[in-house]
Amino acid sequence: MSTLTYSSPFPPSFVFGVAAAAAQIEGAAFTDGKGESIWDRFCRVPGKVAGGDTLDVACDHYNRFDDDFALMASLGVKHYRLSIAWPRIYPQGDGPVNKNGINFYRRLLASMARHGITPWVTLFHWDLPQALEDRGGWTSRVTVNAFARYADTVVKEFGALVKNWITLNEIRCFTLLAYGLGSKAPGRREGKAVVNQTCHHALLAHGHAVRAVREFGGPGTRVGLTDNCDVSVPVTETPDDIAAAQAWFLDKNEHILGAIHGGGYSPAYLARTGVDAPQVQPGDFDLISQPTDFLGLNIYTATYVRSGEGGEPYEALALPASYPRADSPWLNLVPQAIYWAARMCHELYGHRSIYVTENGCGYDEERVVGGEVVDLHRRDFLRNHLRELHRAIADGIPVDGYFLWSFVDNYEWEDGYGRRFGIVHCDYETLERTPKLSARYYADVVRTRTIL
Repeated sequence: MSTLTYSSPFPPSFVFGVAAAAAQIEGAAFTDGKGESIWDRFCRVPGKVAGGDTLDVACDHYNRFDDDFALMASLGVKHYRLSIAWPRIYPQGDGPVNKNGINFYRRLLASMARHGITPWVTLFHWDLPQALEDRGGWTSRVTVNAFARYADTVVKEFGALVKNWITLNEIRCFTLLAYGLGSKAPGRREGKAVVNQTCHHALLAHGHAVRAVREFGGPGTRVGLTDNCDVSVPVTETPDDIAAAQAWFLDKNEHILGAIHGGGYSPAYLARTGVDAPQVQPGDFDLISQPTDFLGLNIYTATYVRSGEGGEPYEALALPASYPRADSPWLNLVPQAIYWAARMCHELYGHRSIYVTENGCGYDEERVVGGEVVDLHRRDFLRNHLRELHRAIADGIPVDGYFLWSFVDNYEWEDGYGRRFGIVHCDYETLERTPKLSARYYADVVRTRTIL
């Protein structure tokens, strides 16, 4: 047990950063040869995205990245998690490479270097080329094979400039929510067997990304998955409730983290899914279960769990209607989530390097008044979560970095532009950027390496 206290600085090697994704900020949706993505198509289906908002302009980061990196650097941020738009590299998913797309990311990475910002690059953050969706999307191994080629190309092209790679972002969201519940692009509602198969194909894509980085990344390159695991928080920190929360965590995450680290699907998972279990080919898990260098966790909320009764291993508690939450209805404010997610992944799966690759909160009414957005709610969210993260480090949990979501307000998927997660305000009419109070607070945390 460490003697670290809340007034102690974060370790010297601890990484503080910000994050964003290509589709949400770049705009230029059909510029310089970029192909249509599933979100470019989905946002044009009436009723699918709030306000009918499109990705066509977004934050215009495509044309303003140098100014954005100058602003980022002015806040003292030296690490930025970004993604590369697959349809900007391969407009049809496979087929010819778009050299304009390659050149754009070369210019962008060069700008980051000039501003002293280290890139952490996510290969896939939901913007599947529509041409691949037309051939089955994540239900088909065609997409897995196309992704393998895309990953090879990107790592070969940028391996000299990028040393920190993230394979995929949030498998649950682009499989279950996209192909099962239909709330995210492409908006399909398939049965359990199809959804389970999309998840398996995503795991294969993760494996191909790890392979690509190992083959083409060069010396000093690291790679890991970013997962939005289902997080459990014990109602009391007693042995019984902690054991219950661990059992719940294992059950809820067995199809992704459990499968990767177990070298296959568990007997319990196969029994539970029955005829809906994914089809696995020989050699799949040799690819899927390759060792990685770190685990990325996107932490927003959690479920409270306590010891069960009547022989049940656990009981998950429903939150009352008055429980604190952000304007995003799914985002209940549970700061302990960040501690317990990291602890569970370390203790249950043996992860020795963990990065929080996203953590943030979305609100609807944030206006610039007198040149400032006084987002004290976000400041409190950030401070409370950083305290729990600090506690994890004090308890010997190997958390090596934190990326705040998001750098700038952006396209919040099916919620459009109405919901803001940024620490920098974006006026979507003028595209002017205004740092919020939370940006100034985070800059002070990064500068002092302490929770203020």
